[in-house]
Amino acid sequence: MRALLPEGWRTSHPTGQDWKPDVTAALRATRPPTANPWQTTFRSLQTRNYRLFAGGQLCSNTGSWVQRIAQDWLVLTLAGSATAVGITTALQALPTLLFGLVGGLVADRYPKRQVLLCTQTLMALLATVLATLVLTGNVQVWHVYAVAFALGSVIAIDNPTRQAFVNEMVGPDQLRNAIGLNSSVFQLGALIGPAISGVLINIVGIGWAFSINAISYLGPITMLLLIRDTELHHIPRVAAHRGQLRDGLRYVTQRPHVLWPIVLAGIFGLFTINLPVTLAAYTKTVFHSSAGGYGMLSSVLAVGSLAGALFAARRANTRLRTTALVAAALAGAYLVASAAPSEMVYAVLLVLVGALTLLLLTGANATVQLAAEDSIRGRVMGLYLLVFTGSGAIGGPLIGYLDEHAGPQTGMLLAGVVPALATACIAIHLANLGHLRLAVRSNRSRRPLLAVVHR
Repeated sequence: MRALLPEGWRTSHPTGQDWKPDVTAALRATRPPTANPWQTTFRSLQTRNYRLFAGGQLCSNTGSWVQRIAQDWLVLTLAGSATAVGITTALQALPTLLFGLVGGLVADRYPKRQVLLCTQTLMALLATVLATLVLTGNVQVWHVYAVAFALGSVIAIDNPTRQAFVNEMVGPDQLRNAIGLNSSVFQLGALIGPAISGVLINIVGIGWAFSINAISYLGPITMLLLIRDTELHHIPRVAAHRGQLRDGLRYVTQRPHVLWPIVLAGIFGLFTINLPVTLAAYTKTVFHSSAGGYGMLSSVLAVGSLAGALFAARRANTRLRTTALVAAALAGAYLVASAAPSEMVYAVLLVLVGALTLLLLTGANATVQLAAEDSIRGRVMGLYLLVFTGSGAIGGPLIGYLDEHAGPQTGMLLAGVVPALATACIAIHLANLGHLRLAVRSNRSRRPLLAVVHR
């Protein structure tokens, strides 16, 4: 259990003196005290390959969010049901639950850049199909369901490959920062995309939103072609043999500092992935607004998410204790937001929800990636995404049903209560494993300080 402590918990020696194992200091990323904050935050962009990759992802993520808003609004318009929106979200997430480990194995076995070129091309074709159906007036709800499932199947391979490819571009020294910047790029797209989608839907119709997404994939495809293979940190590909999926599962379950961040991500993923479903229901049934209002709430959420991702990019290390505290704060933010008396107050609280969500998920993602060995990172990330996205697939219809029949405030309330209880149980379990307890200590200024100490 000693191996768990440096990852998550600062303890005190029974004598009262602070005790920090040497490995904690070794895990800290070195950062000059006089470094420019912006240089620290964006240092991974100094790598040409990653700079190209991030630019392409920004273009693609913006288009994906344009489609996400349009897709949710299209289903809500065609079916008139928040449950249908939840089903769409679940169908897009379900393939990761079914094929997530296989996607991770593909990332370990095959050249990642070539895999990403294939997945990005397929996603562009699927967006083109949906745009054609809408613009010709032939779209039906089952068409959207089918495209969502097909898109999710491609994403099940694309996501773990893309996550593992980052290490080949920047190397292990910059990986923590690059993970944070990846989240920042995603959230910047989430900030811009919903606003563009709302304008397109109101002015020229839903079909053009899907067309914009199809065109946006030219960005990542072009950038992937421009990446210099000679500048990559090549990781030997894993030869095919039986039992490789079981190896990934065994690797995770035997390492608590990898297992518990994945569990936390799964618990919160049940609600965070489906938050757009709740936002759509809030827009239509509580605030009585249009697609523009839905886009506004999504953009506000993205503002907080972007701030959280940028802050995460500057952090040098991640501890389980910090991750648990952020999880508890996020659960509290959901609880407060569920009681928001007006749209303005709700929008302000969404900024906090977005920031804490990205701090939690980026921290969990970084902990898992940094702990995984190169030869198995794809499978570990496949399992991480399976748990995170798979929980969203399970929660999609549930959250949609609750939003429709009990009201979106109930969905928001449960998004706080359930994770809060789970976080408390995990924290107690880890404390018991490490024979730790909370105690009040006095620091040098004789002020009381809550600390984690040995029993």
